[in-house]
Amino acid sequence: MFFSNDRTKLRRAYFDIWQKTLKKQALEPMEQMISQVINEHPEYHPMFANEKALNKEFFSETEANPFMHMGLHLAIREQLATRRPEILATCYNSLCTKFGNSHDAEHKIMECLTEMLWTAQKNNAPPDEAHYINCLKKLADIKI
Repeated sequence: MFFSNDRTKLRRAYFDIWQKTLKKQALEPMEQMISQVINEHPEYHPMFANEKALNKEFFSETEANPFMHMGLHLAIREQLATRRPEILATCYNSLCTKFGNSHDAEHKIMECLTEMLWTAQKNNAPPDEAHYINCLKKLADIKI
């Protein structure tokens, strides 16, 4: 389900999971995580009432891509669950304390994650985990 390069299938999974959530149907563990991320973004809820978003192009200059945004939340949660990179949990906890909630902490971590991914794509190179870790440490005021 979530291991696909097909954008429409990935987006469809978000729609289907949200419908299952609204109908209070049982969710698999990954679906529960996705449902939680969707639930934390009420600004996206109206989008799930209209399937036009399945094929919509989002241009970063004018509007955020809600699927990418939610996917970044999921990526961070997966990194935390797998403790990779290991320093992420320390940075995350520090940011949760600093901002008072996990959602804002994840948004700050996203800045580092998207920078690493954008740089890798721009340079046609693998993501630079060391740069990501340094960015995280700076965010969390952890001595490098």
